[in-house]
Amino acid sequence: MAADFIQNITTQNYPFKNRHGNKGIMTKKSTPRLNTGADEQWNMIRAKAKKDRNIEAFPRAYRDDATPYAMSAFSPKVTDVCSGKNAKLTKSDNELNISKLILVGDVSVGKTSLVHKFCHDLFNRDYKATIGVDFEVERFDILDIPFTLQIWDTAGQERFRCIAASYYRGANVIVVVFDLSDLKSLESCKRWLDDAADGNNGTPYVFLVGTKRDSCSTDSFRRAETKAIETARELKAEYWAVSAKTGDNVQELFFRIASMAFDALLLREIDVRSNAPPPPIAPSIKLTRRKTPRQLALRLLRRTKCWKAL
Repeated sequence: MAADFIQNITTQNYPFKNRHGNKGIMTKKSTPRLNTGADEQWNMIRAKAKKDRNIEAFPRAYRDDATPYAMSAFSPKVTDVCSGKNAKLTKSDNELNISKLILVGDVSVGKTSLVHKFCHDLFNRDYKATIGVDFEVERFDILDIPFTLQIWDTAGQERFRCIAASYYRGANVIVVVFDLSDLKSLESCKRWLDDAADGNNGTPYVFLVGTKRDSCSTDSFRRAETKAIETARELKAEYWAVSAKTGDNVQELFFRIASMAFDALLLREIDVRSNAPPPPIAPSIKLTRRKTPRQLALRLLRRTKCWKAL
């Protein structure tokens, strides 16, 4: 409704006096102000994550036989830190835990629809190609620890390929997206992964995600999934089948991505702190009693010939 976006116009009365001394009342209407929703776009500044962004248990993979990551629970070190058993890393130190996710894939495979479904619970039937790169931020509370996931939605058109490639660097998670109803988009996934991996020095998690599951029949989906699992094994990626239209497996996918990135981030931080050299010890300070003026004068006299004359 319009009331959700525009504030109600209010009137206020102000007494005034003109140059002739006559008194009166002036009525002023406040101008409407649009609600831009900036708080929703910058979730990293939230004091607490939204209720549907709390993760207490580690999410499972879409299929146990279609993932190279044998992760079914948070690491023991991470759980000890989050529960307060490890004093080397406190909850206050994790206020800016940030990981970066990039989505790559051919044009019109559904990357933007997938992001919008998770971030805003919206599905737009009208297709609009991404120009350059789109950016979203999602704030989570994982084991009561704040965590922020940056989601970079890159363009799939060739003319924007050079622009999008500049945003690949520093990614913790790479999501390669293809269309389950168009297996030609699956053939180019290896090229997209190679381009994204070249811009990263580390070893990011890799996911192969098939979209538009709702548009496939049972037989075509079975054939596409068999081919996709084979490709995922070649790419050493975890396979998922989702639908942005119906929302199938969308939240589960992003929850698993966030949990894996969070677990890896805290493990890296714990290792850095445990292997860090101890802080330098401050040099000891020698305390001396302050000398009186008479003592200073006698000390000076001893160093001169005048002391011998005395």
